Amino acid sequence: MFDWMVWTLPVAVFFACIALVLVGMTIWEIKSPTTTRKGFLPIATTRGDRLFIGLLAAAYINLVWVGLGEKLAVWFSLEQEPSVWISFVLSMAVLVWIMRKG
Repeated sequence: MFDWMVWTLPVAVFFACIALVLVGMTIWEIKSPTTTRKGFLPIATTRGDRLFIGLLAAAYINLVWVGLGEKLAVWFSLEQEPSVWISFVLSMAVLVWIMRKG
């Protein structure tokens, strides 16, 4: 069923984190309904809006990292492509930043 996708540990951890965030946000929304607020994003957003924008940003960061991995290895004369764990940490940091300040 999932033969089309390469389920490496970083991929599994990334999707597990997304699932945990969705469960956590659902519980948080039930306990404390959100209000609209204005952060650095050009629109007034709710927690759910910021989560959606943050998840999109995290996905794009990971896709760009994987797409540029080979070029980064050439540019910086690395023996192998940089680890995807770097993009995972960076994408989760961006997600947290958007959730807190967006």
